Amino acid sequence: MSETQTASNWNLPNVLTSIRILMVPVFIWLMWVGGPLGDDSLAARWWALAVFILAMITDWLDGSIARSRNLITSFGKIADPIADKLLTGAAFVLLSMLGELWWWVTIVILVREWGITIMRFFVIRYGVMAAGKGGKLKTVLQTVALVLLVAPLGQLGSWALVPGYVVMAAVVVITVLTGLDYVKKAAELRRDYLAKNGS
Repeated sequence: MSETQTASNWNLPNVLTSIRILMVPVFIWLMWVGGPLGDDSLAARWWALAVFILAMITDWLDGSIARSRNLITSFGKIADPIADKLLTGAAFVLLSMLGELWWWVTIVILVREWGITIMRFFVIRYGVMAAGKGGKLKTVLQTVALVLLVAPLGQLGSWALVPGYVVMAAVVVITVLTGLDYVKKAAELRRDYLAKNGS
């Protein structure tokens, strides 16, 4: 039997993933209250940062536990990336709504993120596309950039926002490059599958 068949959906990694999904609306509410469109509460913004960091920690924990204890399930494979996209997507959209991040940056990143996720579902019949080093670097940089921009560092002065924008610029570049690379790999995967199966 495979790991997916033997591992129960009722396990710690899946609980952590579910908690992360539930944290998304809490994060959204805190960001909204902590922005100029809400009560402009500095405390709420710091709490939003804490929730975001905690959610990202659960992302690392659930994957680590699932792999080390053979608790990988079909639910986890689907819910984990969805939880990640909901959390980071909410952060990007809210930062743009609050006027703290250009909309074109959010659109480019979200189109790539959701586009590649959807593409993975379409090409899974031809094989599995593993995450490359570029994709992993993109995830790390994306997390760092969002932490720096979600934190209300603007209170210290505009200079305090520079590191976040610098990292975000790197995120945009690597996001586009890795997105193009995934499209190339998907095309090659389909081509090789059809050639091997005589279709």
